[in-house]
Order: sequence, then C-alpha cells, then structure tokens
Amino acid sequence: MKDLRLILLILLSAALAACSSVQGTQPTPSALPTVNVPAVVVAEGRVEPIRYAQLALNSSGLVSEVLLKEGDSVQAGQVIARLENSQVNTLESAQADALKALTSAYQAVRDAQYSLDIFSIPTDFAGMTPTQAVDATEAKLNAARDAFEPYKYLDEKQLDLTEAEKDNPVLRSTPKRLKKELDDAWEKYRRAVLWLDKDSTLENARAALAQAKSDYESLNDASFAENTAGIRAALANAEVRSPFAGTITNLDLKVGEFAASGTPVVTIADLSSWIVKTTDLTEIDVVNVREGQAVTLSLDAMPDAPLSGQVLSIGQNYSEKQGDIVYEVKVLLTDKNPAMRWGMTAQVNFQP
Repeated sequence: MKDLRLILLILLSAALAACSSVQGTQPTPSALPTVNVPAVVVAEGRVEPIRYAQLALNSSGLVSEVLLKEGDSVQAGQVIARLENSQVNTLESAQADALKALTSAYQAVRDAQYSLDIFSIPTDFAGMTPTQAVDATEAKLNAARDAFEPYKYLDEKQLDLTEAEKDNPVLRSTPKRLKKELDDAWEKYRRAVLWLDKDSTLENARAALAQAKSDYESLNDASFAENTAGIRAALANAEVRSPFAGTITNLDLKVGEFAASGTPVVTIADLSSWIVKTTDLTEIDVVNVREGQAVTLSLDAMPDAPLSGQVLSIGQNYSEKQGDIVYEVKVLLTDKNPAMRWGMTAQVNFQP
C-alpha cells in the first residue's frame, strides 16, 4: 500500500510539473494600439447676409416721401425716402453746392501759391524747407537771447551802435553787438515763421481742394459705387439712398413722421450670399478650428436640409457667455436654401 501511494504521488508531481511547463510557454497577449478619432467640434450660430448696411439720416426732419417698402429690391443709388427740411440738400442741390465749393477751393490754392511765390526768402534759408528754417533760426535766436541776457536791462541808448562803431573791432564783443545780433535773430526767425505760414496755407488749400474734388466727384458718380456712398449720404442729406444693390429688410420711416438724425431707419442686405456666425465656440474648441475648414450645418427650422460651408474667419477677440470664454467664427455657406432667413439658428459641425 505504501508503494502504491508513493507511485501515485510521483505521478501527480510529474503531471503538475508538465502543466506548469505548458502554462509557462504560453505567449503573453499584446495590447491593441490606441486609435485616436478626432472629435467633431459642434457650435451654435446665427444666419446673416455677408453684406448689409444700416442707414441713418444725417439730418432731422419730417418724412415727406417713402418710395419703397420692406422686401423691395433696390439698385445702388436708388432713393428710398426724402425729408422735408429747408436746411438739407437733395442730390441735385448738393451737386450745385459742391461745384461752388470746388471753384472756391481752386481760387484759394491760386491765391496761396501767389502769396508764396512773391515772398522773398532770405539767402540764409537756401537749401532748407520752411520747417528747417524755423528750427535753425529758433536755435540761433535762443543762443542770442542767452548771450544778451546779462545786458538786457541796460539803457537803450547804451546799446545803439553808430555806423562807425559797427566796423570797430573793439566793439564786437560789447552789449551793443549782442543786442544787434539778438535783433537780427528775431528778424530771421520772424521771416522763417512767415515763410512756414505761407507754405502751410498753400498745403491746407491743396488739401481742401482735394476734398472738394472728392466731394464733387462722389456726388456726380453715375455708377453710385460703394466708396462714394458715404459722401453722398452726408451731403445729399435730404435723401436716403441705397449704397449698393440689395433688398430692403427693414424700413422704419413713415410719411409725416419726424425722423431724427443718427438713428438707423433702413437696412439694406445683399441676400445672394450668407454666412453663419457662431455664438458659443469655446476656447477649448476654437484651437481645433482653422480657416478654410469644411463645415456642415443644419438649421433648426429645417433640420432635414443640411448645408455645407467653409470657415471664413476666426475672431481674435473674445466674449464671455455663461461663464465661458467664447469666440466668433464666421462660416461662409457654399449652399443656399430659398427658405433661409436672417437670424435663423444653425448647428455648426466643424469637420476634422
């Protein structure tokens, strides 16, 4: 019986050793590589036209005419409304005034140029500009004043030089000579300042002429280009005209009502191109957005009609919204939907 137990014990030990050997040789499973899937950045935004303008009156008065209504299309320069005010100008009256101002500006330049031409410039100023002449003569004047300072309370008769004394070398370092040098310095400084004044008058006249030309050309611009719209609005201030072709999206003028200057009364929008401005893109997400990045959008009002776009610009400034730092990102829509309206809410998905 002992021998049998011994044999069984030996067999059991061998089996256990064999199992341990098999388990020790099993390969250790390798870890699967981590795959980083870029997250889609999502933000909320508002739809608005890429170009629009809010027009305000440059003068106050009663509204005498309203020629269009909300929803109407307008061309560049088209009159939308007129004011009744004896102190304001229509385009035609502003053009007449601008012509008078242009004529006066030409006359002012001519007069200023003539005054400068007949001015006798001292030979000491050769090679200098008027400003340089003023600086140089002022420095000499200050030096002459400092030199004469100890003698300025002497009797005037003690300071007069006779013709004979002017050539006397003994008197060259006397107070009389210093007073004479001070008087000469004052005279040259006065001439330099007078030269600068005449030169400045001419430059101002030329600048006024340039502005008068600009005003006149802007008021007579038959194409009603956008870069001339501002001057037309300011000078032809009895009228409200569209600065570009578009659609009237807001019109807050009624005939017979008083309209105050400076208050926006008309909004013109070009509804052919749209953008979406984000309102809640946080600082954590904005670093994953770049200009030109592809974007998909869905409007809350039309969730089943997705739109495409591209990031147009990323705001450099920030604002705070419910405790978060947020940035405005403009997305240019490359798709359009005829049912889309200004101000609609959109979900913006920035594609990785």
